[in-house]
Amino acid sequence: MKRTLAILAASTTLVGAANAQDLSVVGSWSSLPLHNQYEAPFWTETLPAASGFNVELTTHNQMGLGLSEIFPLLGQGVYDVAMTVADYAVGDAPELEGLDVPLLALTADEARAMVDAARPMVSEIFRDRFNAEVLAIVPYPPQVVFCNAEISGLADLEGLQIRASGRMTALLLEALGAEGVNVSFSEVPGALQNGVVDCAVTGAGSGYSAGWWEVSTHLLPIPLGGWDSVVTAMNLDTWNNLDEAAQTTLREQIVTGFEDPAWASAQGALVNDVACLTGNGECVGGDARDMVLVEVSEADFAHAREVLTSTVLPDWAERAGGDWAERWNASVGEVVGVTIE
Repeated sequence: MKRTLAILAASTTLVGAANAQDLSVVGSWSSLPLHNQYEAPFWTETLPAASGFNVELTTHNQMGLGLSEIFPLLGQGVYDVAMTVADYAVGDAPELEGLDVPLLALTADEARAMVDAARPMVSEIFRDRFNAEVLAIVPYPPQVVFCNAEISGLADLEGLQIRASGRMTALLLEALGAEGVNVSFSEVPGALQNGVVDCAVTGAGSGYSAGWWEVSTHLLPIPLGGWDSVVTAMNLDTWNNLDEAAQTTLREQIVTGFEDPAWASAQGALVNDVACLTGNGECVGGDARDMVLVEVSEADFAHAREVLTSTVLPDWAERAGGDWAERWNASVGEVVGVTIE
């Protein structure tokens, strides 16, 4: 309670819209490309230019918010809109883990098809758990493996301590014989450098921007962490107070001005980010580094998929409870050709 009150006091310029067209918006990590290239331009330029919305934008790390607090505080009305990785909210909503399952989507088109199939379930979860209306879901690039250890394939992860990017990824790593370690994104470079962890999972672009190449030597580009879906949601009371025209404008603008561009760049971004980290290919817009690119064999991938479907997904279905497994099978599972038994 004290922390919540402190946040409220420190963010009086953000709390409560003065009228239905004024929005206080909390974005994702301020240092990463998703925020700088897509979130910030949309909320501060595209949307105001196309509508009557006036936006005050900050980010959760600039506000000092705990990652698990972001959506609960949104539901309480501390701000009007928030966006962050869905995995940060699974402590309050374990059923939300079904949005971003590792290894099922190898391309951006496949990942978006998964997200589109899951969106009705995600929208229901956010209304029920966080008093929020889902406006958009966009990806970070696939969550790959940075290691400060000499590895030649997936089997070499066995016995290593690895920072996972989400709960389902941690379960997958443990099922593969590694030990999942909980380390925040900002603490990873120090953890890799000091041997607290041997490897860490994040998006290739995020790792490049955050300088993980300075403290890791090998890159395994298998999407063990999925695409790390970032959900943008609005406080449900704020949403309901908008008139129909404002709701329609916001829905249309966020698709064309934010979602579509972020998805369109996702596949190319992965190729470029791997090139920038390893020097294999052309690095556009940055300096190429010299991490060792570890090839992912068909056997490695097949083994990881088998572990996912036989162990990790059934474990999630049990924790989520209710009819979530059946609903997932009929939506996401149908798109990717996987059934939770």
